[in-house]
Amino acid sequence: MNILLIGPQGSGKGTQADLLVKKFGFYYFEMGSFLRELAKTNPLISEYQNKKGKLVPDDVFFFAMKELLSEKIKEGNKLLLDGFPRSVRQYESLRNWFDELGINIDKAIFINIPEEITMKRLSARRTCKKCGKIWNLVTSPIPPTPEKCDCGGELVQREDDKPEKIMLRLQEYRKNTEPLLELFKKEGILAEVDGNRPIDEIATDIQQIVEKIKNDQN
Repeated sequence: MNILLIGPQGSGKGTQADLLVKKFGFYYFEMGSFLRELAKTNPLISEYQNKKGKLVPDDVFFFAMKELLSEKIKEGNKLLLDGFPRSVRQYESLRNWFDELGINIDKAIFINIPEEITMKRLSARRTCKKCGKIWNLVTSPIPPTPEKCDCGGELVQREDDKPEKIMLRLQEYRKNTEPLLELFKKEGILAEVDGNRPIDEIATDIQQIVEKIKNDQN
């Protein structure tokens, strides 16, 4: 079983992915974390990821991603892909690769939230310079103070979480992802979930979708 988890920044994909991993045992691939790790050693990715607020070109990272996922697929892992694909081109590349491997994309789960909620949630995120933990000033968990992590490290706002960068990312999201959602609809794999609700309500809906796929395959 292979699931795509799609949604705008701040939609809570990471939180829901963590719950899915614990319940169903997926291997979790999160696009943002993967790119941030690559950005540490690849200046081009760093330029896109941290300064321009734009999507990284497909051919820059796809080879590295395939290397990682190939190993996980060989080990028999079920895949949960968070934030990837982000465009029709990326999806077609992924689907063609999966076709070569003889595996399917079973469902694309879209967590939908209004843009104003994205702005509010992302602009309130803070990252600890010492341990890397991510906090949010308006949602749970709440840091001990707006300036300090519970490890004592300084909390800072990432460049791509500042309002002007968020707007750029949302523009890119609309441009690239909305056509992708239409394609998912046509292929009959799209499931849309309202992300502007309590975490447990969203989790119930998503887990029911995955449970149905699991039961259908057994």
